[in-house]
Amino acid sequence: MATDVVLYAWVSPAFSAGSPVDHTWVTTYDNRASAYSSDQAVSAAGEFYWYCWGDFRAQGGTPARPDGLLAQQAGGIALARCLVMANADSRMTPAARGTIFTYGVDGVCHQLANQVLFATGVNEAAPLTCNGARGYMASTFIYGTYGLQNAAWANRIASCGGAPEIALAGGGATVPSLPDDFEARARRVLEEQDPKLLSNLLALRADTRRFAAQQWPGGAAPSAEALNARNQHFLDEAARLLGPDKFKDIFGFSPDEKIQLVDPTIQHPEPR
Repeated sequence: MATDVVLYAWVSPAFSAGSPVDHTWVTTYDNRASAYSSDQAVSAAGEFYWYCWGDFRAQGGTPARPDGLLAQQAGGIALARCLVMANADSRMTPAARGTIFTYGVDGVCHQLANQVLFATGVNEAAPLTCNGARGYMASTFIYGTYGLQNAAWANRIASCGGAPEIALAGGGATVPSLPDDFEARARRVLEEQDPKLLSNLLALRADTRRFAAQQWPGGAAPSAEALNARNQHFLDEAARLLGPDKFKDIFGFSPDEKIQLVDPTIQHPEPR
């Protein structure tokens, strides 16, 4: 598949100006040069904006990245638009959610942005991800790189023609060789100095993801407060295993710093 566009990944503080977690989103344009005021203006210019479960932001910026640019890479626009609808608010338009069907349950903005950025994994290039955004290691510890709806995501890729080598068998799907940024970070920190601790951490992470993927009791989407409390428990378990220094080396923040991955201002639509 040819690359015919550049996809830009952006960051700004999530929820509020002082948040230690970054919101991430994707565009086909450099907003440092063209700061459109709305998705209608983006559409009128022939460009594309992916909300990624957030508000429209004309530009980004964090203390570490004043211009807001996280990364950029060439990709295929047809694939990106098939995977996740552009120029549509994820809260209002199901097709703009990719397979992060229920915010905070299946994933957060990091995972949805990664689904758009999957379209940069063409011509043997590794797909770009939101690796480097603040809070990203915490969200990928729980939700993975592309969210918890693994079969739905594999089928979405296959239906969009993004990976012909995907094997569909027995009604299920597998996606080989996709990036796992959390495991890669954990291996860089622990593989040589403490392989047993690495094994225990990856086992804890597998248990965490299995638990997070279970249907929430009662069937209704849980509140952001409940999800943030559950996620904090998962992170506290990792901190107990790792100790404060290794936790910070892997997650990028101290275990004493409590973070919120789920924006409490976003209403949960019904699961699909």
